[in-house]
Amino acid sequence: MKLLIDANILLDVLWNREPHVYASSVIWKLCETEKAKGYVSTLTFANLVYIMRKELQPKQIEETLYALSLIFEFADLSVSGLSRAADLNWDDFEDAVQSITAERIHADYIITRNVRDFVRSKVIAFTPAELIDRI
Repeated sequence: MKLLIDANILLDVLWNREPHVYASSVIWKLCETEKAKGYVSTLTFANLVYIMRKELQPKQIEETLYALSLIFEFADLSVSGLSRAADLNWDDFEDAVQSITAERIHADYIITRNVRDFVRSKVIAFTPAELIDRI
């Protein structure tokens, strides 16, 4: 099973955000134990660096990103993918990029807490709890 993991799932675990950390941790564990293949868009990677630099020192950010790379594979952006995302005309361009990335890597699901942002996506979005219930 291939999963595109949204930033909010990663931040739930990294920052121990209740009440979401448990279900998001289960998704991480699926990827870590290779029961699922977890992908993270390079856009998410860039957003994480931006967010973390407000809270962490550069060395801590480097260590965190290295740890993420041991569990998740990073999916690159392309000009054609960005153009396709822009052509979708979604209210949130970042969500459109996530959707296009999920299509490109042939993800089975997008895992996010903002499922409503992906109602027009060709790849179905589930919350961590919804995916856990399905497997």
